[in-house]
Amino acid sequence: MGVARTPRERWVEEGLTVLADGGPEAVRVEVLAKRLGVTKGGFYGYFADRDALLAAMLDTWEREAADQVVERVRQEPDGDPRTLITLAGMLTFSGDRLRPIDLAVRDWARRDEAVAERLRRVDNRRMELLREMIGTFCPDPDEVEARSLLAFCVAIGHHFLAADHEGRTRAEVLARAGDLILDRPKSRGSDGG
Repeated sequence: MGVARTPRERWVEEGLTVLADGGPEAVRVEVLAKRLGVTKGGFYGYFADRDALLAAMLDTWEREAADQVVERVRQEPDGDPRTLITLAGMLTFSGDRLRPIDLAVRDWARRDEAVAERLRRVDNRRMELLREMIGTFCPDPDEVEARSLLAFCVAIGHHFLAADHEGRTRAEVLARAGDLILDRPKSRGSDGG
């Protein structure tokens, strides 16, 4: 009886973990094999080379960060657009899974045009969803675009901001920013209490 091969998905998943921790340069077949506790020979049963693995990793990230998020939002029984926008943001940027990968892909896209194109496609899907949802309560197309951009910038940018908020927590400030962008009454807790 032969030895069970390490599934293709494990190589991709480990590659995404390494990408999130160290960027694309850290994603090397030898490193992944060592982390998986296997020889690198099994890798070549699934991938022609490292570039094929990187493409599979981007495919997985795109599917999870865009396709699955949009599908989940569209299936949500509570059709309130403000709730759906919040859900989309939470699915994409609040967890330990997609957020670090997303931030690593953004950094990678600064140096690789093909990755930048992929990121553009994913971000455009996300912006389409924001425009659609915000457009249900905001009739001005220019304001819809501005609110969509602000929502996206807050979701991504606050991870890079190191500023203090003078007597407020980051969560309180983010909640209030969300209230303003989504034109909803002040959230409980966004006033400090």
